[in-house]
Formats: sequence, C-alpha cells, structure tokens
Amino acid sequence: MNVIKKINSSDVIVRRAFASDIDSLVRLLEELFSVEEDFIFDEQKQREGLLLILEAQDQCCVMVAELNKKIVGMCSVQTFISTAEGCPAGVIEDMIVSKRHRGKGIGKSLLESIKEWSKEKGIVRLQLLTDKNNTAALEFYKKTGWVNTQLICLRKFFSKNLL
Repeated sequence: MNVIKKINSSDVIVRRAFASDIDSLVRLLEELFSVEEDFIFDEQKQREGLLLILEAQDQCCVMVAELNKKIVGMCSVQTFISTAEGCPAGVIEDMIVSKRHRGKGIGKSLLESIKEWSKEKGIVRLQLLTDKNNTAALEFYKKTGWVNTQLICLRKFFSKNLL
C-alpha cells in the first residue's frame, strides 16, 4: 500500500511514509507539539520514535499527505491486543496537517488511509489521543465520526535504563 489516492483530483497524494521522509515528519511533529500541553518537542527523541515506528511496519503505520512533493500532513497508528475486543486494536497518534493546508480534506483522507491499513491488519477498533484543549481538532474528529468515551488517558514515565 504505497500510494492510496489523490485527493479531489488535486496534487495531494496520501501514501506510506519512508525513512527519507523523517526530516519533514519531525517538522510536522514540532508543529503538533506546539499545541499539545503534555509534550515538549525534542528533535532527537522524535527522530528515534519515528524510526522505531517505520521499522515496525507490521504493527505500525505512518501515512503522509504529499502536495507538490512536499509533506503537509501525517498520521500514525500502532497496534495492540484488546481483551475487550478479543483481537487487535489500534491507537492513532501524531495526526497533523500543517496549518496552511487544513480544510482541504487532507486530514480526512489521512484518517481514511489509516482505517484501510487497519482493516487489512484485522483491527476492529481505533482510538486516538488528542489534547483536550485543542478545540479545532476535537471539532474535526467529531465531524469525521469519532465519539468521546468514558475512558481517560493516564501515563507514567520510566527511565530508559529500567526497560
């Protein structure tokens, strides 16, 4: 699944990310983390994370939206086993379309491509994380069929040396 489709017969192509895209993906993550209160941009950490995701192609996927050979959006999904569903599920992170390219259907197409990849992998449920104060993102997700749950996200950090 390399090229998914062109968006509205424009020059936007949604496709799987390659390692050669990392510089562009890091810039998008910098933009994303500027609106998320829980994360601080750290270029080296983001590069390492992206490489790990790209290397785990059977369990993870990064899709990009490319306009005139420039990456303007990305979305990633990682799989896990859901005991509630009794099968694989996925969590979406890092959904971003650069600010000046929003409102053109790019985000919707990125999510659709992630959904298609997930179905191919036997995933029956997707969930996503977004900043609770990012009203534009919350409105977008609502418009594209996502619903709130009663679950909240908690986290705890460990030293890399303990892992």
